[in-house]
Amino acid sequence: MDISKLIPLLPDMAAFVAVVETGSFTNAAEKMGITPSAVSRQVARLEASLAAQLIERTTRRQSTTAVGMAVYEQCRNMLDNASEALRVSESDTSIPRGRLKIAIPKALAKQVLEPHLLAFGKAYPEISLHLMVTDQRMDPARQDVDIVFHVSAEPLEHLVSKRLGSVRSILCASPDYLDRRGRPSMPADLLNHDCIPLGLNQGDNHWKLTRATQQVTLAVTGRYTNNHSEMRLRAVKEGFGIGIFPDFVVHEALAEGLVEQVLPGWHVHSDFQGEVHMQFQPMRFMPAKMRAFIDFMKRLGDLTVAIDQPRL
Repeated sequence: MDISKLIPLLPDMAAFVAVVETGSFTNAAEKMGITPSAVSRQVARLEASLAAQLIERTTRRQSTTAVGMAVYEQCRNMLDNASEALRVSESDTSIPRGRLKIAIPKALAKQVLEPHLLAFGKAYPEISLHLMVTDQRMDPARQDVDIVFHVSAEPLEHLVSKRLGSVRSILCASPDYLDRRGRPSMPADLLNHDCIPLGLNQGDNHWKLTRATQQVTLAVTGRYTNNHSEMRLRAVKEGFGIGIFPDFVVHEALAEGLVEQVLPGWHVHSDFQGEVHMQFQPMRFMPAKMRAFIDFMKRLGDLTVAIDQPRL
């Protein structure tokens, strides 16, 4: 294709990538800051230029055709190369500056990273921090974000990963509650207690516990459900029952005697446990703002202490 005909199609290719990656014209429009009809026109123009249907549209759903997926991969590469070109110029500056967009799980952001993020902002006044505090698993290769933090046993394989510590889930209840209802000695005892599941997914009330070769899964019940860690901790302190928490959420309450660990000899499983990873795309030319943040986080020995503390 003649370059004079190709250049006008570049925005249409970017719009097509956004539609595929966000799953709809509406989501793509929101991401790009334009109307859904404008996105639809861009994709239609690209289809007309390529003489191929890229997306099958029905009243209920849309799907990318086989040709569309092949075109998407090439368009995605185009955007990645464009990003790389921008990073070449950004990496050549001696002063870290510009916007740095970081995605962090909610509890980790509030309970562990917040003071360090503020300290970084003070140390680098030329960098504008844009924090996305979300439990959705973000991917810098597919979404508008520079660096992501994950708590997982399996980091995203296509990204560079820096380990910052680990998180374990534990069961806790208030001493008052346990004095009234009794202290469980085996997982089966949880069936006679009020338990506080997250309620995010249908199976959140199915708690899995392991000890050595033993494994138990229980369908617990209770009269309070809450997916916010701080609100759930307050409910536990108020005697509403037994809850699951990342260890960094409750270590102060444990140390102060406000809550007590339940079944300490057992390991309770949850989605929010594993290694803490800081991840970003592999790149030949890293912007100075990213290098500054990555180096800053790697120097924070106290961050690892906050997460990898001795198990209570």
